[in-house]
Amino acid sequence: MQSMENELRNALKKKQFEIHYQPQKSVKSGRIVGLEALLRWEHPDKGSIPPMDFIPLAERTGLINEIGEWVIYEACRQNKRWQEDGYDPMVVSVNLSAVQLDQTNLIEKVKCILRNTDLDPEYLELEITESMSMSNEENILETINGFHQLGVSVSIDDFGTGYSSLKNLSLYPITKIKIDKMFIDGSQEHNKTIVKSIIHLSHALNMKVIAEGVETKEQFAFLEREKCDEIQGYYFSKPLPPDELNQFFLRSG
Repeated sequence: MQSMENELRNALKKKQFEIHYQPQKSVKSGRIVGLEALLRWEHPDKGSIPPMDFIPLAERTGLINEIGEWVIYEACRQNKRWQEDGYDPMVVSVNLSAVQLDQTNLIEKVKCILRNTDLDPEYLELEITESMSMSNEENILETINGFHQLGVSVSIDDFGTGYSSLKNLSLYPITKIKIDKMFIDGSQEHNKTIVKSIIHLSHALNMKVIAEGVETKEQFAFLEREKCDEIQGYYFSKPLPPDELNQFFLRSG
């Protein structure tokens, strides 16, 4: 464990981390409207290490704050680069861990990153999980309001897996809800009912809704019928490194 921690500490310094981006598609227009930034660790000896194998360690040791700050900076820098290259502006979303969200200076850090990368705040979205939105409600509300005032949108990830209260959803300035991929499996009828309910709830609260883990034509057709706003998943595209995304943009344009 100590060895892994030391390697994790060196990974940033030695530039072993990279970000892949999974496109998010508007169901109505068919255009790419966003990208989710997904962290990858390419170890020189062990190869690709899955996030589930190192993110928990990063959270326990506090390294997630430094790593997470790098991810936000790199995602903003790359998004600005795409805009400068002439691609249509789109939102890049970055996941926040509970440890990151607990930082008292997080809003100031994000503000500094936006200033240093010259990215307009409207093109950054920060994702928090449903369970995170239920802990330390007063502090969470203050932080989300801070991002809202900054012009950065906040979405709730993995929706449907926790116990988020409707009161919180109505109080928080949330812009988007992401339906957890476990509910996109249409083989179980009750999953379809849950998805329908989440879509209708989101729209009633003036929020957009995106479904992740969309892998088949049938799943897409169902989401289209139910007026889901956006989709993300292998049916449209797997996560791609920036150089491959450049070609993907050209093919999708």
